[in-house]
Amino acid sequence: MNQTRSLLAFALLFVAYLIWNQWQADYRTPPPAAPAPAATTATETAGSSSAATPAVPAASGTPAPVVPAAPAATAPAAARQLVTVTTDVLRLAIDTEGGSLVRADLLKYPVKPKDMQHPVRLLDGSPERYFVAQNGLVSANAPAPDHRATFVAEQSAYALAPGQQQLVVTLTWHDPAGLTVKKRYTFERGSYVIKLAQEIDNGGTQAWSGNAYRQLVRVPPPEPAKHFLEFYNPERISYKGAAWYGPEKKFQKLPFGKFVKEPLNAEAAGGWVAMLQHYFFAAWIPNEGETSRFGSALLDEQGTQRYLVRSLGPTLTVAPGASATSEARLYVGPELQSTLDSVAPGLSLVVDYGVFTVIAQPLHWVLAHLHLLVGNWGLAIILLVLLIKAVFFKLSEAQFKAGAKMRKLSPRIQALKERYGDDKQKMQQAMMELYQKEKVNPLAGCLPTLVQIPVFFALYYVLMYSVELRQAPFFGWIQDLAAPDPYFVLPVLYTLVMIATQYLTPTVGMDPTQAKLMKVMPIVFAVMFAFFPAGLTLYYVVNGLTSVIQQWVITRRIEAGDAKAKA
Repeated sequence: MNQTRSLLAFALLFVAYLIWNQWQADYRTPPPAAPAPAATTATETAGSSSAATPAVPAASGTPAPVVPAAPAATAPAAARQLVTVTTDVLRLAIDTEGGSLVRADLLKYPVKPKDMQHPVRLLDGSPERYFVAQNGLVSANAPAPDHRATFVAEQSAYALAPGQQQLVVTLTWHDPAGLTVKKRYTFERGSYVIKLAQEIDNGGTQAWSGNAYRQLVRVPPPEPAKHFLEFYNPERISYKGAAWYGPEKKFQKLPFGKFVKEPLNAEAAGGWVAMLQHYFFAAWIPNEGETSRFGSALLDEQGTQRYLVRSLGPTLTVAPGASATSEARLYVGPELQSTLDSVAPGLSLVVDYGVFTVIAQPLHWVLAHLHLLVGNWGLAIILLVLLIKAVFFKLSEAQFKAGAKMRKLSPRIQALKERYGDDKQKMQQAMMELYQKEKVNPLAGCLPTLVQIPVFFALYYVLMYSVELRQAPFFGWIQDLAAPDPYFVLPVLYTLVMIATQYLTPTVGMDPTQAKLMKVMPIVFAVMFAFFPAGLTLYYVVNGLTSVIQQWVITRRIEAGDAKAKA
């Protein structure tokens, strides 16, 4: 096997992989229909947050069933309103019904490059894009404000002033029997982490006992528009669904299609529950050391399926005249791998590279540090190529030396073909004797190519899932390294590099059909890379160009040595 055959095998393997991914996206099994009995859903007034309220778990520790709770007894309800909160990185809306976060715009991430007037909206209360972060209290035998209770806000709008580092928003709920609950949301400059404290003040005459819960409820994000020439669409093939993490079972995913068959039911000290989509996610993070019960549910809201993941905290008991506080954090933002583990253990795993994680994570780490050095992701990719070439230099050198020697033997191998004709057995035997005599290993060209295949796949995932590369400019016409080259310049350059590689690569022992197939490979790769992210194409243009230069230098050196020996 020579380098050309390895390249062909790699190309076919990669095309098969992409076809499989696209087939999974287009024909995957749709989520099952949600059950509709009244015992499993909560019907609310129009426009309100609709999700089942968790009942208090039994003393035995069995999972809390998803049942509707009767609305907590409250004083005459104030009118609902949306409280807007603006920081330097977030613009949010908090509904006074339940104190739920029903809208979150990520101000640093525009939908389209440089269009800062239209940021990505992660949380959204509209029915077609429903995705909200809810929280509340439940009690088996006492009033408790769940996510349907009406709170009162101190003001209708908050904004982080220049130089201000922290912003606190307080919502209050009162019960006629004397129970007061305050929700305090704390926002910090430059942070996507929102701190939540539910303060329970028991001014009644009876002890209060209940649980705090936090949950994420959403519909699946709408599928992106499909282009008839679509070959690469990370939005379509990336994971969308729930995920959770616990110290014992580590990172686990719960796709929308498994909410009925494999519902979440776990207990963890620490950890988190999340809803993931391409580049962005939201996660409820209980206090470290707090034992929570994680659960899931598939809800039906007037025929629309909504998916819920929940963290139910331990039982709180508040004596008359006493108070207690339940705290948690909510992350609403981008999948920034370099900072997520500092927020919570295992949180960086939301960027899921699958089987290539062991290679992709170090690649991303190196790439991020190179970016810190040069300040441009395109230049960082070029430096990453040179670094990888340096690591594999000896393997590549052996490959190119073997290729140069095979090229030198081409006339003699052609003579063997003419001598033995159709007797393939004698032909192979004569070739092996020639290889042994000239100390040439025809397999030497395979190893470097095979070693680089997992690197290629890992880098493919890094460029597809790393939000840092989203809309990251290189220079000139390339303003988004995570999107295809708009003018196909890089795919054309890669085609020229492939043609040069074929010119320098020997085709010894290749049958005529295979040789013809190899001639069309540059065109096949040009079409493939036309739909790949520009960053990945840039990587392979630089990688191929450096390989051609290295191969040409080694070939010239060997040919010069042979000419000198003959002289």
